[in-house]
Amino acid sequence: MTQANDQMYEEAMQIKVLYFASLKELFGRSEEQLSAEGVSTVDDVWKLVSKGYDVSHQVLYSINQEYAQADALVKAGDEVAFFPPVTGG
Repeated sequence: MTQANDQMYEEAMQIKVLYFASLKELFGRSEEQLSAEGVSTVDDVWKLVSKGYDVSHQVLYSINQEYAQADALVKAGDEVAFFPPVTGG
């Protein structure tokens, strides 16, 4: 494999994780890439990125810009987003 092919393979084996609003502030970043290895659900992703923060009951999830539940399956190449519930006024 060439270096370009290696990089494309590595990127394909990643999950892109996005954080919005207060979660972006809490974690100090708006996005990151995670290895898809050993990750099968949104909850697995949350456990990897939350580093002990127990706000999962106050967090909404999406996979590839579609609302999802914590037990929804994720795979390499997916985009998983975490955001607080939206309230209006």
